[in-house]
Amino acid sequence: MTELLCIGNAIVDVFAVSDSQTMDRLGIRELVQHIQREGAEKILADLGAGEAVLGASEGADGAPVFSSGGGAANVAKIAALLDIGAAFAGCVGSDRLAEVFAEDLRSAGVAALLAKGKERTGVCLVLGSPEGETRIAASPGAALEFTEADINEKMIQSAKALVLDGYILDRRPLVRRILELAGKYGTPVALDAASVFQIRERAAEILQYCRNYPIILLMNADEAIAFYHVLRKDGDDAENGRGPGGIRGPGEKQREEREKEKLILEDICPVFKILTKGELFPIIVIKLGGRGALALARGELYREETFTVVPKNSIGAGDAFCAAFLASWIRGKSLSEGLSLGNRVAGEVLKVPGTRIRGGKLKPLAKLLGK
Repeated sequence: MTELLCIGNAIVDVFAVSDSQTMDRLGIRELVQHIQREGAEKILADLGAGEAVLGASEGADGAPVFSSGGGAANVAKIAALLDIGAAFAGCVGSDRLAEVFAEDLRSAGVAALLAKGKERTGVCLVLGSPEGETRIAASPGAALEFTEADINEKMIQSAKALVLDGYILDRRPLVRRILELAGKYGTPVALDAASVFQIRERAAEILQYCRNYPIILLMNADEAIAFYHVLRKDGDDAENGRGPGGIRGPGEKQREEREKEKLILEDICPVFKILTKGELFPIIVIKLGGRGALALARGELYREETFTVVPKNSIGAGDAFCAAFLASWIRGKSLSEGLSLGNRVAGEVLKVPGTRIRGGKLKPLAKLLGK
């Protein structure tokens, strides 16, 4: 039975160790950038992936680590490892990476509802240096071919919750089809904001969705700050220029997190309380990294702190939080319990590349959910 249906871009994440000079040579010079597929294939070959991609999934002897990725797929995998009946819907190509993507989902217990596109399967290269710098280059490929025609109405009707990847918000017919069906059947939709850029570009649409559909809006601190300033129309949101791979000392990062937390609690939460006052939806969830997480619902604030974890890689931690929070929701737990479980599961995922976590690591936490 599908309890959680996750819809989004089907991307294969490739994690590899590299140095800044090699990254520059490969054309990956920005912290986050898009690249043409031909360039991505050349980089994969340079990294030694080649045709051995299916056998190089554990990173042995420095080999790249391959994992099904994209926010929605990450959520589905972690939810399945928490014993939630999870399914993922997206589009892949007809190539070896499509096999990697599907197999990784199925090995986690996720039902893979994959349409076939004309392009090659999407890929995201995550290159990390020994000095702590991370650069990301994505080529979405066939992931962008997923349309409203690929939506299964019966799956939405039977699901207890949906996950909608914020990176598909620009495909309005697809998004509206999903939201209309969710509204029709009263199925909550967890919308992950995805990035500060998406918030700046789509804030008005997101606000409209929150007012008209059963939305659980998930944002990190930077996205919440950006959303707040766009709503105020002052455009003075905190710049997140360092991106996910900026090199910062632990002390500096903790100071930044405390400053953002203070701004969110003192200035932003009062505004979000007004947005959520009254009906159950929308629910707004803000992930504060090492400072924990908070939720606003019916005009009330819920807060859960966490222990700081030194991350092996932060990719997928936010998705793990989302999966655990929704698993808790599906099992009828309180918002505070959902925040607490989200913090704990995200902490486990911070210890591994992407969401390639062994199921046994989450079994004790899955037991907390019951059936």
